[in-house]
Amino acid sequence: MSAPSERPIIEWGWAGAPLEGTESGDLHVVAPFPDGALVAVIDGLGHGPEAAAAARAAASILTAHAALPVRELIERCHDGLRPTRGAVMSLASLDGRSSTVEWCGVGNVDGVLLRASATSARASEAIGTRGGVVGYRLPPLHVSTVPIWPRDVLVMVTDGIGSGFTRSIDVEREPQAVADTVFARHAKNSDDSLVFAARYLGRAP
Repeated sequence: MSAPSERPIIEWGWAGAPLEGTESGDLHVVAPFPDGALVAVIDGLGHGPEAAAAARAAASILTAHAALPVRELIERCHDGLRPTRGAVMSLASLDGRSSTVEWCGVGNVDGVLLRASATSARASEAIGTRGGVVGYRLPPLHVSTVPIWPRDVLVMVTDGIGSGFTRSIDVEREPQAVADTVFARHAKNSDDSLVFAARYLGRAP
């Protein structure tokens, strides 16, 4: 898939499953804005309908305010999720004008940006996360900004995906194939699980 605009800057895919029933507390968000896109992975605490309700509440806030800085988005989610059981999440805001990604995480939603070019100074970058729960106990937020180049791949996973998932990522494959492979090899059978993968295409000329 690609962002639904005339000039998409990303293409993406995802794979996931609920632990029980049909409602998952793990959701992803893709929300384009002018010359950019917000992507996020949300994990409502626990599983089942209450976890799903918390995740949907966060997704609604993020989608409605996608162009805001990620710090403000997390703070808005914190206020909006107080009536729910809360959630953990990681956010990444991709800016096609500056070719950067601003990101931040609260709780155990892992994310890694893998470089498509072997000549890049760093082969990968990880989202910095802080322990806490959005809607219950928000930690001091650590927001960072890193450069991003066309064909770089961002992968974000909930804790229903086992550690070591980066070993299964081939940045040359399409995002949906990346998500499917990571899910097939690393999904646990003890929690909701979700893998989200996005390739940065760059700002269209």
